Amino acid sequence: MKILVTGSTGLVGTALTQALQHAGHTVCRLVRPNTSTQSIGNSQAFDVNWNPATGELGGAAVGADAVVNLAGASIADGRWTPQRKQLLRSSRVDTTRAFVQALAKMPARPRVLVSASATGYYGNRGDETLTEASRPGNDFLSEIAKEWESEALKAEALGIRVVRARFGVILSKQGGALPQMMRPFQFGVGGKIGSGKQWLSWISLDDTVAILRSALENANITGPLNVVSPQPVTNAQFTKILATTLHRPAIFPAPAFALRLLLGEMADALLLSSQRVLPAQLQQLNHQFQHPDLPTALAAVLSS
Repeated sequence: MKILVTGSTGLVGTALTQALQHAGHTVCRLVRPNTSTQSIGNSQAFDVNWNPATGELGGAAVGADAVVNLAGASIADGRWTPQRKQLLRSSRVDTTRAFVQALAKMPARPRVLVSASATGYYGNRGDETLTEASRPGNDFLSEIAKEWESEALKAEALGIRVVRARFGVILSKQGGALPQMMRPFQFGVGGKIGSGKQWLSWISLDDTVAILRSALENANITGPLNVVSPQPVTNAQFTKILATTLHRPAIFPAPAFALRLLLGEMADALLLSSQRVLPAQLQQLNHQFQHPDLPTALAAVLSS
């Protein structure tokens, strides 16, 4: 297939692009003006100019069979000032809107759009078990996710199959949350966060890439798709397993009030919020996870 990818320089985009190339697909990385990209893989991957502000999309994008939309500023890079919150929203919602509008102008449209979202869609839900059919939350990240998915869904009116990939916490040594989560343990001062009772829905990077490839190739996958392991854990469980894997103690809990003082609103949304999410659609399709449980996943991720 010929596949367009936005957000191709991020953690997931880089890994997915390499995997798609290796499988023999032609990958077009959509690149904004003045963006520097590293060359990856072989000559099958090439850059296509993409300007969300003007809607301009390079001619080389014509004839694409599939599209993966992974664009979005990192939610963990800096305190949530009003300006930062606006960037988090616009980099997802406005960019996806512009992208779908660009697809509408194509003479031949792709068959499928896989567009990123997040388990933040569900909000802080305590011990409630959540599937793709669960209602959304009503906090800042939930509102962004609802708007983000709403813009992607507009591609269905163009005859495009739309998959909304709701990512959990993606585990990788190369980036994302895990390196930051590991740092206190490496210095011997790791521990649970807050009460430790909040649920964490996670997925290994390898499984993330495999699921996205399935979403591109399997016409039976559509609508919201929870990209998470079938075995969510509490923060206390995650802490214990991570400490064991790193051969470090886990005896220094981080109190919620201190995190709120340090990080503000971001502390509740990213560290203290509870989401017990299951991959119901993938389970119905009998998807085989490479790393279904956390000890296996962390051992594989940290040894790679």
